[in-house]
Amino acid sequence: MNRILVLITLSESGIETIKSNPELPKKEMEFVNQWREDNILESFFISVSKKDAVLIFQNVEESRTKELIEILPYFPYMEKIDYHNLNKQF
Repeated sequence: MNRILVLITLSESGIETIKSNPELPKKEMEFVNQWREDNILESFFISVSKKDAVLIFQNVEESRTKELIEILPYFPYMEKIDYHNLNKQF
């Protein structure tokens, strides 16, 4: 089954903005939790520094994945986003 791996890095100024607004993380996690319930987000990782995140999507096309990432509250604070199409082997 195909997967889409999304690697996200937040900007330094973005991290500061997020830290100063406690509502932003709550809103962000609402999306993540909904995607998990909808069975389109298989895995979600956050680096210890909280600057980077890894999301693994399933049952969704890359174009739709990009649309989903762009609606996230953190999107304006993302410095880098990489998309990788993968074939799950096991």
